[in-house]
Amino acid sequence: MTASDAPASSSGSDAGPDADPLRYATEYHAPVLSHEVTDRLITDAAGCYVDGTLGGGGHAKAMLDALAPKAEVIGIDQDADALAVACDRLKEEIDAGRFRALQGNFGRLRSLLDDAGIDTVDGLLLDLGVSSHQIDEPERGFSFQREGPLDMRMDPRGGLTAHQIVNHWDQRDIADAIFHYGDERRSRPIARAIVDARPLETTHDLADAVRSAVPERDEVKSLARVFQGLRIAVNAELDVLEDVLEQSVDVIREGGRIAVISYHSLEDRRVKRFLRYGNFEGKPIRDIYGTLIAPFEETPRSAIEAGEAEVESNPRARSARLRVAERTPDDAGTPVPTR
Repeated sequence: MTASDAPASSSGSDAGPDADPLRYATEYHAPVLSHEVTDRLITDAAGCYVDGTLGGGGHAKAMLDALAPKAEVIGIDQDADALAVACDRLKEEIDAGRFRALQGNFGRLRSLLDDAGIDTVDGLLLDLGVSSHQIDEPERGFSFQREGPLDMRMDPRGGLTAHQIVNHWDQRDIADAIFHYGDERRSRPIARAIVDARPLETTHDLADAVRSAVPERDEVKSLARVFQGLRIAVNAELDVLEDVLEQSVDVIREGGRIAVISYHSLEDRRVKRFLRYGNFEGKPIRDIYGTLIAPFEETPRSAIEAGEAEVESNPRARSARLRVAERTPDDAGTPVPTR
């Protein structure tokens, strides 16, 4: 039985009696659904796989353990600290020629692989969101629970910061970012409070401004939504996600698979629509026989969630949704002519 034939339930409860949910966790980061990822993603044990969100290397290590000695894993991350930690952890695999690390944003997947001399791969993993280490580092500015500069960049080498947004953006633009990316219904009064509190220098300054605009009972939820909305705006996360999903069609070989772990509905909705229909509008395209034409076929059709044991060990896993799909042949059907 191959790895792809191994059973996996939508609840993640049958990962096996010996499946320790924290087996690949380190102080840097605890990867979620690592057993479900390897069970579903690997179709060729001697193939080449990409971890597009390397982080501390937990998922990459899980894949390497499940793969044959001649297989290869490519790790991509834009955070130099994450690359250093992962490369130190996977030093033996690097020396054995089984692992390579590339620095860059996964939104440039095609060009990064081209530079590495790689045409197609057997599988691609994307674990979206922020790593545990990034949240825990006050100087990165991702958490309202720790005082630090208003940064929030995944790649600290340059680009837009949260400081620039809260201090220089128009009030309406701030409100739009908080509403659309954070799903915060009090975005307008919060944006007004942020502008009134200028200049803001630290995460605590921002948190105080948010607290002044929301009822005490809703403070924590509103803070989480505001920080999420600003983080997504800083890193253009949804645009980058759409870019990498579109490029995955060209990168993954026929019969290969993609696995995406998302943590909120904005991400999951885009992933679901693309893997199901091949577009972000959720519009089905069918051939002359009524058969759906799409670059991927979901396997399974529903999202996979963490089991109770993993959620208890790692609360971050509670919101995780894993979607897996297999690359279909390009000549699977002929679209119906449109007038």
